[in-house]
This record gives sequence, C-alpha cells and structure tokens, in this order.
Amino acid sequence: MKRVAFLLKVKKEKMKEYRQYHANVWPDMLAALRRNEFHNHSLFMTDDGLLFGYFETPASSEAALAGLAKEEINTQWQKLMGSFFENLGERLPTEGWIELEEVFHQD
Repeated sequence: MKRVAFLLKVKKEKMKEYRQYHANVWPDMLAALRRNEFHNHSLFMTDDGLLFGYFETPASSEAALAGLAKEEINTQWQKLMGSFFENLGERLPTEGWIELEEVFHQD
C-alpha cells in the first residue's frame, strides 16, 4: 500500500461548517472513495485550520485521484469543499493540496 499524506488550510470562519460536513459525508461520496481504492482515509485539523489528510491506496496517489476525478459525486463534493480552503484559486481541493514526502515509517 502506498501511504499518501497532504496539507490544506481551512478558512478560520469555515472550520465549524467543514467539521459538520465531515461528520456526515455523503454515502455516495464514501462509496466513490472505496471504488477508487482510498483506504484508511483520515483528516486531522489544528485550531487554526491547518488540515492534514492521510489515505492508503494500492495504486499511486495520481492513479487513485484520476479514478476519483471521473466520479460525478466527487466533482460535486470537491466543488462544495473548495469554498472551505485558503489559496486554491480555481483549483479543486484535490488539485491544490500539498502532498507530503514520506521520510519515515514504522510498522
């Protein structure tokens, strides 16, 4: 499994609403994530809105994201979520995150 970690920044005034959406992720979106090999997907957020995301996939992150990009429900979710983040411009969150290099792992 490839482990993928990424960073985004949630706007301070949108943090509460962002948490609410993720307490009730759309079932069709969860199904799309599963279909596209997103496993052990987690999001963590600091008090100032820095968001750390993590998932595992048997494919590369690029392949997993390419599959997800073909899902209409993902397009809807990404457009909605785009309004929550700083510094994305016209990009979707999955296009604007900073992917982190793995430098250590312990099983």
